[in-house]
Amino acid sequence: MSPPMAPAGWSRWLVPPAALSVHLSIGQAYAWSVFKPPLESALGLSGTQSALPFQLGIVMLGLSAAFGGTLVERKGPRWAMTVALVCFSSGFLLAALGAAVEQYWLIVFGYGFVGGIGLGIGYISPVSTLIKWFPDRPGMATGIAIMGFGGGALIASPWSAQMLESFGADSSGIALAFLVHGLTYAVFMLLGVLLVRVPRLVKTDGDGPAVLDGPQVSARSAVRTPQFWCLWIVLCMNVTAGIGILEKAAPMITDFFADTSTPVSVSAAAGFVALLSAANMAGRIGWSSTSDLIGRKNIYRVYLGVGALMYALIALAGDSSKPLFILCALVILSFYGGGFATVPAYLKDLFGTYQVGAIHGRLLTAWSTAGVLGPLIVNWIADRQEEAGKDGSSLYTLSLFIMIGLLAVGFVANELVRPVHPRHHEPVARPQEKEASDVR
Repeated sequence: MSPPMAPAGWSRWLVPPAALSVHLSIGQAYAWSVFKPPLESALGLSGTQSALPFQLGIVMLGLSAAFGGTLVERKGPRWAMTVALVCFSSGFLLAALGAAVEQYWLIVFGYGFVGGIGLGIGYISPVSTLIKWFPDRPGMATGIAIMGFGGGALIASPWSAQMLESFGADSSGIALAFLVHGLTYAVFMLLGVLLVRVPRLVKTDGDGPAVLDGPQVSARSAVRTPQFWCLWIVLCMNVTAGIGILEKAAPMITDFFADTSTPVSVSAAAGFVALLSAANMAGRIGWSSTSDLIGRKNIYRVYLGVGALMYALIALAGDSSKPLFILCALVILSFYGGGFATVPAYLKDLFGTYQVGAIHGRLLTAWSTAGVLGPLIVNWIADRQEEAGKDGSSLYTLSLFIMIGLLAVGFVANELVRPVHPRHHEPVARPQEKEASDVR
């Protein structure tokens, strides 16, 4: 499947909607917490066990992005989006079968392993293409697409809750909800497959090689630089600190205020998940666009430093103020989303555009690590605290302070980022092409 070339007169503003159709679909992963309580009740699972499909999905996201990044760049965005469609939808269908026959391992394999491959390939599928279409505003361009991943739960959370209410929260109802998800997302992602285009290209110097602007570093060389690993730590810490809370968002807010005069209902908890998704989505476009103005390093100082302050406020306030809890959580999730959307532009600034998609894929192994650490920390500690007889906000206090420490580690790593040493730059100019004049 060859990359589809944009015809004369093609508008670059048609490419972000193509990316959004894929990212809004795979962003359903952030609504997994809606399925946790029904699965725990129907199949007799613990909170840690019910997090396994989500955790494995994030692990496979990072691994498939890392190992498939170079292939995605070579095959093009249409091939990548097609693979994402097949894997992500098939994962839901396998999970539906697992729920129907009450075999939880099949849910983990389908949603986590197969669907996780679709998450990774789908996530990186538009990044390099968008940077090529929008070299003048890389933060904004990647933010537009990647905000879809953060906003997917804004649609999926209330939609999933409504289906579980209509179909039932038993194993057969969960199976039917998974089935509807798989079929619907297949159709929606197909729109992106059909719409995506790559820029029309012309030689810059006739038949001779073109000179790339700024430093250009290959993916193989990038992973040998301290800058790559500093960014790896930054992304891992920021994601760990956010994803553990996000994965358990619905039961967490319910537990936090269970012993107060205003407990949180199931429907209100689902609404909270949707609000977090909206903040995640807004942060991806808002903060990444801001990074084009103030710089990548400065915006990560905000993500990590102010994020740690928000966690401290939640931990110290406990269950005394629901509005404060919600406000801090929304700010944290906006930083969490902004971190994802800004990192491709950060990579472009450091390593150039030569193999930025492949470098981005390798960096997403940090997300795989965080996808295990975040939910494991929050769920394991909450389970142990409950066994010790604690309840309410005290189930999560220790987890919140751990997240503050992780953000502090990420802040230090961000301060250590410096320009890449010239010895890692590509030694010769590589043939490069530029966008035709009719691209607008």
